[in-house]
Amino acid sequence: MSLKSTTQVAKNRYQLEVLVDAEEFEKAVDAAYHKESKKITIPGFRKGKAPRGFIEKYYGDKVFYDEAINSVYPGALEKAVDESKLEMIEDKIDFDLVSAGADGLVFKATITTKPEVEIEDYKGIPVTKKVQEVTDSDIDAEIEKIRNRNSRMVTVEDREAQNGDIVVLDFDGSVDGKEFSGGKAENYTLQLGSGQFIPGFEDQVAGHRSGDEFDINVKFPEDYGAKNLAGKDAIFHVKLHEIKVKELPQVDDDFVKDVSEFDTLDAYRSDVREKLVKDAETKANDEMDNKLVNTLVSKLKADVPEAMFENQINEDLRDFSYRLQSQGLNVKTYMKYTGQNMEAIRKQFRPEAERQVKFRLALEKIAQLEKITPSEEEIEKEYAKLAENYKTEVDKVKSFVHKEDLVKDMSVEKAFHLVRDNAVVAEEKESPKTEKKPSDDGINSENSPKL
Repeated sequence: MSLKSTTQVAKNRYQLEVLVDAEEFEKAVDAAYHKESKKITIPGFRKGKAPRGFIEKYYGDKVFYDEAINSVYPGALEKAVDESKLEMIEDKIDFDLVSAGADGLVFKATITTKPEVEIEDYKGIPVTKKVQEVTDSDIDAEIEKIRNRNSRMVTVEDREAQNGDIVVLDFDGSVDGKEFSGGKAENYTLQLGSGQFIPGFEDQVAGHRSGDEFDINVKFPEDYGAKNLAGKDAIFHVKLHEIKVKELPQVDDDFVKDVSEFDTLDAYRSDVREKLVKDAETKANDEMDNKLVNTLVSKLKADVPEAMFENQINEDLRDFSYRLQSQGLNVKTYMKYTGQNMEAIRKQFRPEAERQVKFRLALEKIAQLEKITPSEEEIEKEYAKLAENYKTEVDKVKSFVHKEDLVKDMSVEKAFHLVRDNAVVAEEKESPKTEKKPSDDGINSENSPKL
């Protein structure tokens, strides 16, 4: 195989003229004969037993060319792209057959490549790092989360149900005297005030005692999901079985010993503060990194092929699909629930896909300009780290993570470290604007950008 010529035919589009020599093409034709001849019947020969010469004489001397070209084309194109030093991206490839015969195979393939990239002033980027100040209220809120997780449910016998209680009840609903789908349940657990049921339902359960049976009158909202119920008056017959309240533990040294390795509340609060400070620092660094990403993207000069954005959207959609599967859903079900189609979802993914593509291009160019590349020792350490993550052997990781791809990923990561290390950082302490409320949710932090 040899690359005869490379011609730019449009922005980020190149036409490669490729020669597959006579010997290699003949091997491909002979392999095609052995594969296809099993299906061919020639008069005077049993099916699949006719010599190649007879088949070519009967059907034409180019009878096996299509199969031969299809088999040799992918490898020949890959070698030609490597020889051209172009970086091809996944996109439509235009194929034109020039000639095929005893002298070999010549074809032209028009491919899409990565764009020419320019980026300047990536060192010394001014950026503000805002670190959230940790207050006593933050510590109280964090301890309250742990307190809620260690609560227990206690049955109440001596009073009526009230907002915040958890009740166990039966209900049987009807509209216009007829039962409807989903309107009936037994021993249903409901927290009053959660807004889980139709407006007015939970309010009317409050004020009743365990053992009470009563009717509730409500009206379905006009925009209710089930159109046959939207705006309709409904009656629910309810039997209240049990009223429960959440009993929270006392926050003292005994509580601390139960939920941590510490013996005193003061020591525990100090540890909570330390962790919150660390979390605040991590969040501040992530936010600072995102600002640097946005700045790099804005400094990038490149005519990015549309295919690169579409490919990134496809990759993000695959990741999204895997996340849905982990929740027992799929994209089709998600679209049904949200009322979206695939076009709308792809449009939703578009802005971040563009950002990721441009960010990667910027870092690749910086790595090139700065001659950044990982050492062999660093590469081996990364393979060992991947093997540990995948719970497998290093050699197996090397079989599916190609060294060239790993080097590229490590180089762009090093390039971003260079940008971050050379940024001019103005650090600010940010006081909380509003007091945090206790909740069962974990502390959220933005993810670092994908490299």
